[in-house]
Amino acid sequence: MTAAFALSDVTLGYGRHPAVHHLTGSFATGSLTAVVGPNGSGKTTLLKGLAGLLAPLDGRLDRNGLGRRDIAYLPQQAEIDRSFPISVIETVLLGHWRTIGLFRPVTRILRRQAEHALMAVGLDGFARRPIASLSAGQFQRVLFARMLLQDCPVILLDEPFTAIDAKTMADLLRVVVGWHGEGRTVIAVLHDLDQVRENFPDSLLIAREPIAWGATTEVLRAEHLFRARQMAEAWDDRAEICRRSVA
Repeated sequence: MTAAFALSDVTLGYGRHPAVHHLTGSFATGSLTAVVGPNGSGKTTLLKGLAGLLAPLDGRLDRNGLGRRDIAYLPQQAEIDRSFPISVIETVLLGHWRTIGLFRPVTRILRRQAEHALMAVGLDGFARRPIASLSAGQFQRVLFARMLLQDCPVILLDEPFTAIDAKTMADLLRVVVGWHGEGRTVIAVLHDLDQVRENFPDSLLIAREPIAWGATTEVLRAEHLFRARQMAEAWDDRAEICRRSVA
């Protein structure tokens, strides 16, 4: 099976300060993978590296032919500014940027596709509402509708179900499972381990360094989770990059 991403002893961080250390492995094309670990364990940093927003400090990260337009990246809601005066439908239409660019006009067909995407996420009738008026769950539905229009083979989700209601979570989880059924590669940072066990066949457990990577049933074993907690508690934020010699 081909790999959407292949990592070889990758270290990621900011200002030469590491946040993820020595990660080696691959995300298979068409896989559905949860990235889990304690708070501050480097999960968001890893997604930014996969999205091409952060270059490795060390090691090699191969995207195997994937360009930036092939990857749909959804950051945490806290990173998104909702104060900009834009409507729901205008936000969703930004998903067409991959195919039409920023300056080509939006046709009636493209607008109809955006309306259908809103219907698919349960927001029929919300098109004209400003995004600033939406609840956290409604806004997350809008972002998922935009990703439906992006139609990318790879989807990266950073805590997509945080601070939203149970109904919205269930609806959006169905969208995620649907993407996987279409053969897309989906990688999501998640905290609810029961949700991971029920819906994500593969998992990566990290605590700045990789703890376990593979089938979820094997990764989320008690001893692995205990080791992740221990490593997170022992981590020194002042640590320099450590490089491993290659034989």
